[in-house]
Amino acid sequence: MAEAGELKAGAIALQRFGLGPKPGQGEAARAQVRDRLLAEIAAGRVAQPESVTFSGAAEIGKALYDFEDQQKREREARRVAVVPAPQGTQVANAAPQNQMVPASKPANEPALPYRTYRDEVKARVDLALAAETGFGERLVMFWSNHFCIGATKSNLCRIMAGAYEREAIRPHVFGRFEDMLIAAESHPAMLDFLDNRQSIGPNSPAGRRRGRGLNENLAREILELHTLGVSGGYAQADVTNLARIITGWTVVGREGVLGFPGSFAFNSGLHEPGVTPLLGRRYDQPGKAQGIAALTDLAHHPATARFIATKLARHFVADAPPRALVEKLAGTFRQSGGDLPSLYRTLIDDDAAWRAPASKIRSPQEFLLASYRALGRKPDFGQIIGPVGVMGQSFWQPSGPNGYADDNAAWASAEGLKTRVDVAAGWGRQAAGSVADPRVLAEDMLGPLISPETKQAVARAESKPQALALLLMSPEFQRR
Repeated sequence: MAEAGELKAGAIALQRFGLGPKPGQGEAARAQVRDRLLAEIAAGRVAQPESVTFSGAAEIGKALYDFEDQQKREREARRVAVVPAPQGTQVANAAPQNQMVPASKPANEPALPYRTYRDEVKARVDLALAAETGFGERLVMFWSNHFCIGATKSNLCRIMAGAYEREAIRPHVFGRFEDMLIAAESHPAMLDFLDNRQSIGPNSPAGRRRGRGLNENLAREILELHTLGVSGGYAQADVTNLARIITGWTVVGREGVLGFPGSFAFNSGLHEPGVTPLLGRRYDQPGKAQGIAALTDLAHHPATARFIATKLARHFVADAPPRALVEKLAGTFRQSGGDLPSLYRTLIDDDAAWRAPASKIRSPQEFLLASYRALGRKPDFGQIIGPVGVMGQSFWQPSGPNGYADDNAAWASAEGLKTRVDVAAGWGRQAAGSVADPRVLAEDMLGPLISPETKQAVARAESKPQALALLLMSPEFQRR
C-alpha cells in the first residue's frame, strides 16, 4: 500500500499532468499515476476525435468554397429581387419583388463554418472527458496553444480549426518536434491565419508581374513564438530572409489549379528565387525543400531547446519553474534531437516536477474539463462554449498568435475568480440531481488533498448545488 505522502503526491500529479480524476478512480489512480503517465508515453499516440463532419482539411476547404459560392449566388439573387423593374418592363418578365431565396441550411442551424467549429469543439471535449488520466490531451492542449491559430480570423480558420489540431498537432504529440513544426507551418489554417498565402517573393514571376512583395507575419512568429523565442538571437534580417524562404507555401484556391481545393500547395510562381542566408547558414535548396531545410535547422537550434523546455516546465510545474529542471529538459531536447517522448519522460521522472507544491491555477478549459469529469457529466455544445467564453478561453480563439497566457496572473484575477464562482454555481445546479452525496464526491475527487476547511464547507452547505459549487471552487480543486 502506498504511503500517505506518495498518495498526496499522486493526487497532485493526477491534476498537474492530467485532467483530474473521474468518479471511482480514487486511491488506485493516485498510487499508480506515475506508471500510468509513463504508459501513456510508451503507447506513443493520442486518439483522434470521432463523429466529426469532415475527415481532412482538403475536404473541408472544398466544402467551404462551395458554401461561399452558394452564399454569393444567394446575395446576388436577393440583390436582383429588390431592384425595381425599369419603366415599361413587362410585369411578366420582371423579377417578383421580395422573391424568396432558397434556404441553404435548415432554420436555426448555424452556417457551415460555425457548424463545423461546433462539431469539432464537441468532439474534442468528448475525447478529453473519456481519457483515462488525460496526460495526452493536456499535451495536445499545450502544443495546440504553442502553435495556435485563431478561429475568428476567417471562415477558413473557423472551419479548419479542429482539422488543424487533428492533422498538425495530434499525430506528432508523441513524435518529433521537427515534424510537428513542419506540419503546423504548412497547414492551410496556419498559412491563412498568418497570411503566408499572401506572401510573394519580389523577384518571383508573380512578384515581378504584380509588383507585390513579402508578408513576414508567419516568418516572424516561427522565430519568435514557435522555435527560438524572442531572446533567441535572431535579427530583423532573419525574419525577412525566412519570409523569402517560405514564399510559395500557400493554400490551393477554389479553381484547384495546384491540387485539391483547400489543401496545402507549393506555388513556384510565388517563390523568391536564389540562395538565402538565415542565422549564418545559406539555403540553396530548390523550391519547398528550402523551407523544409530551414525549419529543420530551427527545430534543432539550441535556443529552441531552451525555449520549449521553459514553456513545458512553466505549463506543468510553476510560473517560475526550477532552473535545474529547465536545464535538464533542454539537455534532453538537444541530445534526443527534439524527441518529445524523451522530453516528457524527463519531466515525469524529475523530482522537481513531482514534488513541487500545487501553485498553478487551472486554466478555464482545464477547469471545465476537470469539473465535468468530476461530476460525471457529458455537456452539450452550449454548456461548453458558454462557460469557457465568459471565462476568457474559448476553443481556438486566442486574441493573438502568442496563444492564451499560461500563468496565474492571467487566470486568477478578482474578476476572473468571480466569474468562476458563477460558472461553478451553474454546474452545481446542473449536477445536483445526478450526484448522490457531495461529501462523498469531495473525498473521492480530492482524496488526501482535501483540507478540513473544504470538507467542512461542503458538509455545511445549504443545498446540494451549493455544496458542489464549493467543491469545484475549493483551492484543492482549482490548483494543480
